[in-house]
Amino acid sequence: MATVITHAVTSLDGYIADDHDDVGPLFDWYFNGDVELTGGQGGWTFRVSRASFDYVDPFWRSCGAMVIGRHLFDLTNGWNGVPSVGDAVFVVTHEPPAHGDPGHGLTAQDAPFTFVTTGVADAVARACEVAGDRVVAVTGGNIAGQAIAAGLVDEVAIDLVPVVLGSGKGYFGTLSEQVMLSDPHVVVEGHRVLHLRHRLAPVT
Repeated sequence: MATVITHAVTSLDGYIADDHDDVGPLFDWYFNGDVELTGGQGGWTFRVSRASFDYVDPFWRSCGAMVIGRHLFDLTNGWNGVPSVGDAVFVVTHEPPAHGDPGHGLTAQDAPFTFVTTGVADAVARACEVAGDRVVAVTGGNIAGQAIAAGLVDEVAIDLVPVVLGSGKGYFGTLSEQVMLSDPHVVVEGHRVLHLRHRLAPVT
């Protein structure tokens, strides 16, 4: 059975981007180290600290599928048809792109994107089928908030960056209900980033 983990790089005040979808210094740690880290099926190259590499590389490799929102899909233009992690991406949307075109001239048959119009629960279920016993990564923002509210998430992963953005797009989107998490598991301290994990479990 797949493990469903929400994940995002986040400011100290809980934002994954500013009001204009600019990540600003949140992603600086991807380029401030001396260890090469690759993503996007080998198409992206970062340079991170050894501590961050030892956490991020196995995590990315453990991901079998992703669930994202249409807003992120449009911002990234579908990562040129290549998932950032995993083998497949399920995009929660009210309306698929015209003619099933996920961007850059790639047809839906050429790129591993599935546009799900029946809600986040269906998208997560379909991602779990693809992932098998691996991880389903749910991106931060409104999709993460919806998945948590629906009880679909096993863990919350946060790459916490020491910056205060002041305003922006929240990790949990518009989630307005109280959610109790387990005590934090501090995975590792990288350079200008702290990698944290929480399980969604009853607090005793």
